[in-house]
Amino acid sequence: MANKTISSIAKDLNISRARVYQIIDMLDDNEKPSKDSNDRYVIDDSAVNAICKYYANSNTKAKQEKTSPIDDKVLDIIRRQLDEKDRQIEKLTQLLDQQQQLNLSTNRQNEKLLDTNTHSQDDRPLQNDHTDVSEPTEGNYKGVENKTPKKGLFGWLRR
Repeated sequence: MANKTISSIAKDLNISRARVYQIIDMLDDNEKPSKDSNDRYVIDDSAVNAICKYYANSNTKAKQEKTSPIDDKVLDIIRRQLDEKDRQIEKLTQLLDQQQQLNLSTNRQNEKLLDTNTHSQDDRPLQNDHTDVSEPTEGNYKGVENKTPKKGLFGWLRR
């Protein structure tokens, strides 16, 4: 296999070239790639393997470090908060259900009251219903009627 470049290794590992140089600096002296006369790395298969191995190990350590006890505490807090929110939602759902049942009960009672009031008015006329316009009421009857001739379009017929 031909020698690889820093750029091709970076592309293969999906990291920056600077990170590849950092990894090479971290390698043991016997694993580091040699340099040519222009002070460039000559990267053979063993050097590529060493770089890939170091990168894989450092990624595993980084992932393990990411799940630190602090993260576990945060996760625990978040879980407790979610549990509390679930309880609150359940309580609100219960209250909403009770409110709907109460509204339904009130509506049924109102319908019964309306039905009984409607039947009682239809069965017997009201005793004190003074809505008949032929009877004078106290405030508007003076005992004397003043008739004035009506004016209008056909007023001349009444003469």
